[in-house]
Amino acid sequence: MAKATYKDSGVDLEVYAQSMARLPRLLKRTHSPRVLPAEGGFAGLFSLDFPGHLFRRNYQDPVLVSCTDGVGTKVKVAQMAGRHNTVGIDLVAMCVNDALCVGAEPLFFLDYMAMSHDDPELVEALVEGISQGCLDGDMALVGGETAIMPDVYSPGDYDLAGFCVGVVDRAKLLDGRAISADDVLIGIESSGIHSNGYSLVRKIVFDLAGLRLDDHVEPCDATVADVLLTPTRIYTSAVRNVLGHYRVKQVVHGIAHITGGGLVENTSRILPPGLGVEIDPDSWTVPPVFTWLQQLGEVDDDEMARVFNMGIGLVMIASPYYAESIQSQLSACGLESWQIGRVVDR
Repeated sequence: MAKATYKDSGVDLEVYAQSMARLPRLLKRTHSPRVLPAEGGFAGLFSLDFPGHLFRRNYQDPVLVSCTDGVGTKVKVAQMAGRHNTVGIDLVAMCVNDALCVGAEPLFFLDYMAMSHDDPELVEALVEGISQGCLDGDMALVGGETAIMPDVYSPGDYDLAGFCVGVVDRAKLLDGRAISADDVLIGIESSGIHSNGYSLVRKIVFDLAGLRLDDHVEPCDATVADVLLTPTRIYTSAVRNVLGHYRVKQVVHGIAHITGGGLVENTSRILPPGLGVEIDPDSWTVPPVFTWLQQLGEVDDDEMARVFNMGIGLVMIASPYYAESIQSQLSACGLESWQIGRVVDR
C-alpha cells in the first residue's frame, strides 16, 4: 500500500513556497517607517506613530478602528475573465472605505485567500491588486494567509477576505452625533458598480441577456469584462484631505459608505434618533452602467436603488454653510460631487 502524502491529497508545499516567494516585494512597496521588521515572524508589527518628529501624529487620545469585508461574487467575474489583479483593489476598498466613515487614518491591512490548489501566478496577481489598493488607501500590507482547500473549492475557484486597522483621535471621531436637521448630504461619485449586487448583475448579464465577457457595452464604450471588473473607488486621499483642511472645527458631521442597501439605508445608519434623510434622485448624473443594467434586466427603480450605489460611492453629511467649500476640496482631489439631499426631522 502506497504511503499517503500531503501532495496526493491536493496540497503541494513546494508550490506553496513558490507562491510565498513572490509576495515580499508586493508587501514591502506599501511599507512606511511605521512598519517594523519581522521577517519570518508569525505576525506583522506596526508602530502607532512615526519614530521621527517630522511626520509625528501626536495622538492625544487614540482610538483603534477595525473593519473586515470581502468582494462577494465579483470574484466569479474575475475567474470567468481570467483577470485577477483588480479584485484585490476591491477587497481593500470595501474595508478601508468603511474605516474612513469614522474619520480614521488607515494604518495597515491583512488579507485571507482561500482556493482549491496553489497557483503562484494567481496568488501573485491577487496580492498585486491588494498591494495596489493599499498604496491607494495609504496603508501598509503587513501580512496575510493563503488557505489551500481542495475539498472545499472547485479548481479555479477562490475567495477573498480582508481586514484593516486605522486610528482616530477620540475628539475627531465621526460617530454621527453631530448630525442635525438641515445638514446637507454631499454625494461623491463612484467608479461604477463597486463590489455590491453582483449576484443580480451576473444573473442579468449572463443568464437573462446571455452576454459574453468580450461583448461591447455601447453606453459605456467598453467590454462587459471591463465594465464589470472596474475596481471600487478608494476615497482615502479625498476624505483625509477634507477632514484635514478644517482644523479648527469639525465641519463634516458624518460619512456613509454606500454599499448594499443603497443610499437611504446606508446614510440612515449614522443618523441620531429622530432624524431622517430626504434624497433628490435627480440631483446627480447616474452612470450609464446602471441604466444599461436596469434596461437589460427590466429591474424596478426601487430595486435598483436598494441594491446598487447608483453612482454615489460615499456621502458626507455636513453643515450647509461648508457644503460648497467641501465640494471644492473634493474637486481638487479629482472627484465630482453633488448636494443630493438633506437631513430632516422624522
